[in-house]
Amino acid sequence: MKLYGRTWTRREIEARVGRMEQIGGVRRFRWDEGREAGSEQIEVRTGAGLRYLVSPSRALDISLAEFDGVPLSWQSPNGDVHPAYYDDEGLEWLRTAVGGLLMTCGLSYVGAPGEDEGEAFGLHGRIHHLPAHHIASEGYWRGDEYHIRIAGTVSETRIFGESLHLHRTIHSRLGENSLTIRDVVENNGFSEMPLMLLYHFNFGFPLLTEKTTVEFPSQRIVARDEGVPVDGYERWQAPEADFSEWVYYHEGKVADADGRLTVSLHNPEFPTAGGGTRPLTVRLSWYQEQLPRLIQWKMPGAGTHVLGIEPANCYVEGRAKERAQGTLEMLPPGASREFELKLEII
Repeated sequence: MKLYGRTWTRREIEARVGRMEQIGGVRRFRWDEGREAGSEQIEVRTGAGLRYLVSPSRALDISLAEFDGVPLSWQSPNGDVHPAYYDDEGLEWLRTAVGGLLMTCGLSYVGAPGEDEGEAFGLHGRIHHLPAHHIASEGYWRGDEYHIRIAGTVSETRIFGESLHLHRTIHSRLGENSLTIRDVVENNGFSEMPLMLLYHFNFGFPLLTEKTTVEFPSQRIVARDEGVPVDGYERWQAPEADFSEWVYYHEGKVADADGRLTVSLHNPEFPTAGGGTRPLTVRLSWYQEQLPRLIQWKMPGAGTHVLGIEPANCYVEGRAKERAQGTLEMLPPGASREFELKLEII
């Protein structure tokens, strides 16, 4: 593996440490006070600067993420609140959404609260508040490379309704500043079911400053709401009190030779823990065929200072609208869909 500026063999590393967690690896713990009490976390350290917390209590979503001790993600004022406080009506999702690097939205509903075929749905569906089971967290050698893997299953089910199961694996390697998310969504029921899935990545200060720019793979930008300016969608700005969210749909996206779409956030003066700065780029990529939609949530408000990059298979105006315009994806009984996303720090 490459670590600390040189290449090492497994035995060279093992000769120098008592256990691998001295350098990096994985460990589990729980919060123990306030509304966070009982929430589980799995900490991953790659030994090269990247650290992130995976939340078994919440669909194996990713809470705080940082590089060299400096945060990359935005954390909501709710903290890592236990999902038992979740209320699925209307906009109550906002009272228990964690923020963090990733909030998964779905699996059968994404978007603003609404009704579809006589059924009411709250904001962004249930999956972000559902705990995982069959959880595995491990570090292991494969040759001279040390791998870190977290896996589990999240089930969205009900009697006379959906039986959707998300099988998630998150993978990193020691010495590298990247993580890969591989998801498989299965319909274990006997009727076709709507599949709506959105990956709500949330980036914040100090990755986001007035010098930060964002590069998108898009040829056309459409504002969701009337009166929202398109100019400046790729730039960040200082906090502004009473700012109203701006939501953009990115169209005409251009994939690379492998069929992947990439969004890059670049800060030319990302702060270091020692007080200096360095250029830093965070790159998020995924397969266009799997997640053809890209939504941008620009929210540089005071106290809610966050940029959302949201690959998805749908937009965010609810299931009824997707159904009406013929874009609602239906998952047949016994069928599955695969998704893969990668985050890299350059």
